[in-house]
Amino acid sequence: MSSVVLLLSGPNLNLLGTREPDVYGTETLDDHVATATATAAVHDLEIEHFQSNHEGELIEAIQGARDRVAAIVINPGALTHSSWAIHDALAAFSGVIVELHLSNPKARESWRHVSVVAPVATGSIVGFGGDGYRLAIEAVAAQLAP
Repeated sequence: MSSVVLLLSGPNLNLLGTREPDVYGTETLDDHVATATATAAVHDLEIEHFQSNHEGELIEAIQGARDRVAAIVINPGALTHSSWAIHDALAAFSGVIVELHLSNPKARESWRHVSVVAPVATGSIVGFGGDGYRLAIEAVAAQLAP
């Protein structure tokens, strides 16, 4: 079995650290990837990270993960609430899928309350800020454990 976890970051996550720090914190995306990488190493897992502001590139990354990686951790950003194409791509992936959000969408604007990703995810981790990256990798490791 593969020990690779694909960490996908959607639109605007490249702006973390400077974009709405009161909502998303001051840590950068690189900081979060480093947290995921360090947590993965403890579990003999490897992180492969990809960020894009383009829906199609995220879908291609998901499709390319099929039969290649053990799990996907995805923070689709605002595409969480609208991308049925990402939903369908994830539905075609047979491994563990963790939906991840720094903030708690249910505690924000009403348009953020529905996730089209959640129905195809193994589970969701929301609202724990940067610690969510550690929690997501811990959840993947638990799901992959024999």
